[in-house]
Amino acid sequence: MAALAAVPIAFLGVFFAWPVVAIVRLGLTEGGVGAVLAHAETWDLAAFTVGQAAASTVVAVAAGMPVAFLLARVRLRWAGLARTFLLVPFVLPTVVVGLAFKALWPDGGVAVIVLANAFFNVAVVARTVGGLWAQLDRRAEDAARSLGASPWRAFRTVTLPALMPALASSAAVVFLFCSTSFGVVLMLGGARYRTLETEIYVRTVELLDLPGAAALSLVQLAAVVVALVIGGVARRRRERAAALRAPLAMARRPRGGEWWVVGAAGTVLAALVVPIVALVARSLSTRDGWGLDGYRALGSSGAGALSVTGWDAALNSLRTAFDATVLAMVVGVLAAAALVAAGRARGGAARVASETLDAALMLPLGVSAVTVGFGYLVTMDALPGDLRTSPLLVPFAQALVVVPLVIRMVLPVLRSVDERLRQAAATLGAGPARVWWAIDLPLAARSLAAAAAFGYVVALGEFGATSFLARPEAPTLPVAINELISRPGELNTQMAYAACTLLMVVTAAVATVIDRLRSPQANVGEF
Repeated sequence: MAALAAVPIAFLGVFFAWPVVAIVRLGLTEGGVGAVLAHAETWDLAAFTVGQAAASTVVAVAAGMPVAFLLARVRLRWAGLARTFLLVPFVLPTVVVGLAFKALWPDGGVAVIVLANAFFNVAVVARTVGGLWAQLDRRAEDAARSLGASPWRAFRTVTLPALMPALASSAAVVFLFCSTSFGVVLMLGGARYRTLETEIYVRTVELLDLPGAAALSLVQLAAVVVALVIGGVARRRRERAAALRAPLAMARRPRGGEWWVVGAAGTVLAALVVPIVALVARSLSTRDGWGLDGYRALGSSGAGALSVTGWDAALNSLRTAFDATVLAMVVGVLAAAALVAAGRARGGAARVASETLDAALMLPLGVSAVTVGFGYLVTMDALPGDLRTSPLLVPFAQALVVVPLVIRMVLPVLRSVDERLRQAAATLGAGPARVWWAIDLPLAARSLAAAAAFGYVVALGEFGATSFLARPEAPTLPVAINELISRPGELNTQMAYAACTLLMVVTAAVATVIDRLRSPQANVGEF
């Protein structure tokens, strides 16, 4: 395990722990923490951050539960299509979703921020809860019905308690994602509504208040750690609950009142389509009617908003995402293999080491990308050649976000490989590398391909850390979109919406491929 874990640990130490620790130290040594904590505005920001995240979580859970029922218990022709479509909002870049909702509600506001965050996270609830729901034995609920319980009472007293581990796990993950939401709040909140995430960005980029930004990062980091602990406990409860139940083929056509739940699920799915349609329509809307002016303008730099053309930014995004994905696959697969090896080892020390490494590798998902990007600016000049000016820094930052997702998709598949196959290959004289090549790789090939595709599309749309690190002469497409939409001029706006539409089409295509490739053991909700 130690040899396999060396690369992931080194990567995590240099590109995550070091920048975050530097931010913590900056906030403590510059004397900014006390002043920031004493300021009423800090607590207003914290209250709004927690409030909008909690409201978004409630909406996502309420919308996701009927869809979870559809995925778990209903046999309809379009249920598979719904499963694939659900993945699209989850992997869309935040700037795309922000502009999609801005096309519907140009003035933004709190309610729009909540709806946009919920739009992202319905899939987390639906697929996490639906995964456990599909494994529940329907006979317990049927027995309650036969004893006179109404459908609602049977659900409330029998099914809902069994689903609580998955429900709590998904709610914790959704809250975590919404509390660190950056692109959505930046696009829809404007100057009126700010979270800790956007305030850190403003203080660093616009006000150059590094101690104040570091102090706010500490406040946010404390809240994130609490959410991570709650989410980790809930996830372990969900895994134990799933392990106690064998999957049962219980999907059937709805009956009676179940059609109302299916109708509610259909309404949620239809509502998810509305922002996407609004984004496409806005990209085709011009002062003179419908047209392709925004798409044609991608060959230019806009009305002075960019230093490169829109197509140059798109190509830079593709190259950067490819580099980040290759790096993340190397680190993530090595980490997953190390965790599998630790799981096979005997003794409490190996188990503790495995759980510690697993938790540490998940930390980048919970810590603000803005905080990490800010940390890079503070620390990376200490490396040879001042990495802050290197084009490699953006792929490293994006890979940090992708690695936990790769692990979560690959690890369940590797753990499911029958250990007797590995032992038989070793008995025949195969070394560890040959065993991996002959046994693990063929069985995990589909999962590895899905993880690579998923990582690529996530890197393609990463905005938080990239907004700090991308150089003006080499912006990624999400950074270029933000620049375009923040500058006045109809041409800039049309270009931004056209670029968002193209990014959305690529994302949707890759999401479809992912859902065809991914293994049944992998679950989006585990992220």
